[in-house]
Amino acid sequence: MALYARHPRFTVILLILIFISLVMFASDSESLSSVRSVAFSRSRDAVLAEVLASEEVYYEEMVQRRQQLIKKWGPTPDKVDPFPSHGEFYTLWDFFLPSFRCPHRVERVGILGDGGKWVCGLERIAPKRECTIYSFGVNGESSFEADLMKAAPGCQLYGYDFSVRSFGPEIEEDRDLKSRSHFFSYALGSEDKHSVADDPKTYTLRTLMELNGHDFIDILKVDIEGNEFDSLSTFIDSFNGEPLPFGQIQLEVHVYPGSVWNEFPKFLAWWEKLEAAGLRPFFSEPNLVYINLVRGARPDLIEYSFINIRGDHELVSNRPPSSRSS
Repeated sequence: MALYARHPRFTVILLILIFISLVMFASDSESLSSVRSVAFSRSRDAVLAEVLASEEVYYEEMVQRRQQLIKKWGPTPDKVDPFPSHGEFYTLWDFFLPSFRCPHRVERVGILGDGGKWVCGLERIAPKRECTIYSFGVNGESSFEADLMKAAPGCQLYGYDFSVRSFGPEIEEDRDLKSRSHFFSYALGSEDKHSVADDPKTYTLRTLMELNGHDFIDILKVDIEGNEFDSLSTFIDSFNGEPLPFGQIQLEVHVYPGSVWNEFPKFLAWWEKLEAAGLRPFFSEPNLVYINLVRGARPDLIEYSFINIRGDHELVSNRPPSSRSS
């Protein structure tokens, strides 16, 4: 107070200078913090990219070993019996191992047993304010979808199954989950057939995404009793080499006796189409429940989980969603 009484103008100027200095210091600190945050994000992105690149090298080695196995039991693809019965020590699934490691947490979601699935990086999807799940093949059991939605409250679920009229009780009996779920008695197919005369009404995946106004699916589940081959082939072909618009797919593969997909060259070509589109299997689980129920049956059914290594989404990028291209 004594200083102000003697030199009022000087005191006011001094206080103004101190205030400006404090503001500039705070601004500089905020800028430095922002720079550090960006640098840290870039560093994490570089590490993730390095992990994915390393896994791709290992996966390519597995592809080469697949060719060696074909030569051993073929020696050409047309000579390979998918499920041999003359003492050979292999099955179809030994040629297509889940040799790509998901760079995030891998966890089983849903019931333990038939119906549950293995998911990559759910902890990265769960915080999103908006996310999308598609499920093809409901069959009255929805524990997988229900547990996903409980973990990710921002997710909307779109389910399709022409053989039932609703989701399973895990969703139908939960008010919150039901409010975020949308069920349609449609079939997934390789072409659109949904006229008045068509039963069931069939849609391609791309058409359904367009109808729903979606350009990306966070988690895609497909269990459609053998129709997965043509349906996914059509979907992949429709993008002409562009990244597929989903982060991962949980897929049950059905290779029934008498099916054209029971021919090794045909199956190999389909699998290589998935690989060329950027899909890498990180987990597989033979359907032993099916083998136990149908005694004497071949191991025709197997669950695969694939990560999409192409595109710009949570599983392959650390950047915030707002900075990603759709």
